Amino acid sequence: MQAFPDQYGSIITWLGIISTVTFFVSLLIIPWIICRLDRNFFLHLHEHTKKEDEHPAIFILLKILRYFMGALLLFAGTLMLFLPGQGILTMLLGISLLDFPGRRKLIDGILELHPIQKSLNWIRKKGNKTLFSFTNSDKAIQS
Repeated sequence: MQAFPDQYGSIITWLGIISTVTFFVSLLIIPWIICRLDRNFFLHLHEHTKKEDEHPAIFILLKILRYFMGALLLFAGTLMLFLPGQGILTMLLGISLLDFPGRRKLIDGILELHPIQKSLNWIRKKGNKTLFSFTNSDKAIQS
């Protein structure tokens, strides 16, 4: 007697494949993104600037791309809370690309957590990058 019908076996197989892929992709892409960010990224995250010489079509296209990437990272991070991967860091990067009411408060609340700051700066240290500044006093948490 079969424990699961055949259709459940294929679903479990696909979930296993997706889990494995998201784990390895997060191990490669998330540190790469974190190392490419400016050390003051989280200090200036809430400032919006539009270059005067930027064409409106390019501005709109970049904004759509930014929202798409933010939504994709937020969705992947949510999945990684249940699957292997760097869920909270991925969600933080996704949220930082989106604009919605309460975003600033949410990001600041996440960044107040010492383990999050420590993880972000650990990745920066491994990439031989300057550690993030999380406050205007330029006090970065060393790990």
